[in-house]
Amino acid sequence: MIGSQRASQRAEGRRGADRRRNVELALLGLALAVCFFAYIDANEAMNGKLPKGLLVYGVMFTGLTLVAHLVMRRFARYADPLILPCAVLLNGFGQVLLDRLDQSYKIVHAAKGDFQKLPAAPQQVTWIFIAVAVALGLIVLVKHHRILQRYVYILMVGALVLLMAPAFFPGDSFGAKRWIRLPGISLEPDEFVKLAICVFFAGYLMVSRDALALVGRKIWGLSLPRGRNAGPVLAIWVISLLVLIFERDLGTSLIFFGVFIVMLYVATERTSWTVLGMLMAVGGATVVGTLEPHVHGRVEAWLHPLDYYKTLGQPHPAVSSNQPAEALFSFGTGHLTGTGLGQGRPWLIGFAGRSDFIFTTIGEELGLAGVIAVLMVYGLFIQRGLKTALSLSDPFGKLLATGLASAVALQVFVVVGGVTGLIPLTGKALPFLAAGGSSTMANWLLTALLIKLSDAAGRTMLEPEPEPSGTIAPMAAPVAAPAGAPAQGGVPEQGGPVGPPDNDTMYLRATPPAPPSSGATPPPYGRATVHGTAQPTPGPTSAPTPAPGQQPESPGF
Repeated sequence: MIGSQRASQRAEGRRGADRRRNVELALLGLALAVCFFAYIDANEAMNGKLPKGLLVYGVMFTGLTLVAHLVMRRFARYADPLILPCAVLLNGFGQVLLDRLDQSYKIVHAAKGDFQKLPAAPQQVTWIFIAVAVALGLIVLVKHHRILQRYVYILMVGALVLLMAPAFFPGDSFGAKRWIRLPGISLEPDEFVKLAICVFFAGYLMVSRDALALVGRKIWGLSLPRGRNAGPVLAIWVISLLVLIFERDLGTSLIFFGVFIVMLYVATERTSWTVLGMLMAVGGATVVGTLEPHVHGRVEAWLHPLDYYKTLGQPHPAVSSNQPAEALFSFGTGHLTGTGLGQGRPWLIGFAGRSDFIFTTIGEELGLAGVIAVLMVYGLFIQRGLKTALSLSDPFGKLLATGLASAVALQVFVVVGGVTGLIPLTGKALPFLAAGGSSTMANWLLTALLIKLSDAAGRTMLEPEPEPSGTIAPMAAPVAAPAGAPAQGGVPEQGGPVGPPDNDTMYLRATPPAPPSSGATPPPYGRATVHGTAQPTPGPTSAPTPAPGQQPESPGF
């Protein structure tokens, strides 16, 4: 009876996993169709004929997508079916925009002889294939996301080294020092740092959640944390300011500090941390933006973009770039539906194909409708990451999925906000759309991590782990706690209502077996569950009765 129930449960779970993969395959086909249609449309508008590389690129990208799907069926069959199609759609559409801009730059900059006449799309194709291969390798080799818990401090040390490394390399790129330049190769380490800090913050906050959630004092109705617990936030704040000062990298500082504050709020549920973090971010950015010339110039270009033209095209003393103004002109030209792919003039913005200003191509040639459509795809990608965090049962996975989704959300916000004039320019690459080997590699690694996390969440939901007896354990009844004891799943020293264990608690708590007393035998303990708590193994007939004065075991988290 038990064996048939378990087999039926597994069969139903596998059928649910197969349905997910079938949905994914259909969505991948739709994503490829959109990209191929856009590729054909842009070339028809510009050249009046089909693109020469349509067959070659079509076979290459279709084959790569099918390989990724087959790997998902074999090694991540329970994963969310929307994550991979969103990444493929954004990456493929970005390749269409790069090819469209390359053709215009080749004509306009041929006589000038500068680097913009060199195509960016072919090199980006190479990076896409390398990045997808590395991401698939991670999906195959990493059996479970909790393996990363063993390396949180090693990853953080490596991330700090990478974060500080550009400051020691000579040469700036458009005012910022974000690259490590070696013979024949250049690396943008901050793209990989965002992944490492998400892993570290997830491990650190899982362990330190209790201490960080304690309340110190209230000021103006706001519950502030204790002073000694605010040290980590101050340290992260100082590091982000040092990056902003020495590397003049506003985008990395905002993402680095913002991800930590979001994950801190999720772990502690303390609004005071969010308010304190925002005040520290705004205060630090204001001071640095006033004193550091490069950051100050970007703030001035944001506040007064048209001042550049007051000097008849010559560099303005405060506003050193006309890109913010040109971006506004480009968006204004697009109106609601745009001029059409290949029929605008986005190449008037210098090196738009190699920077965050590739987003202006969407605004001009696809209009407001195209901008909203692309942002909705980003929003869907982020939403699936947050849904994965809600579905996971272990606190490390919850925090890691939240951090990865937040990193994408913050990067899209700072790039799109800077290009549209909402905030100062940051110089970050728009995930999946913009050119760049480091950005492409890091974003596909992030996608692979989200796929592994969603696979664990889907496996728990579609095929729950049975108890040693082969049955699913029922929900335990509420257990009364002694007077004055904190609520289970709550925070010490704060009290709160007593109730059943909170299975979504963000930290681990192992319940030790009660010591044996006279006339009573403690229940045997089986293997550890995904929560890190040993579950009691039920006896052949009924669970043993606890001895007088002994607290019953709670099979919770």
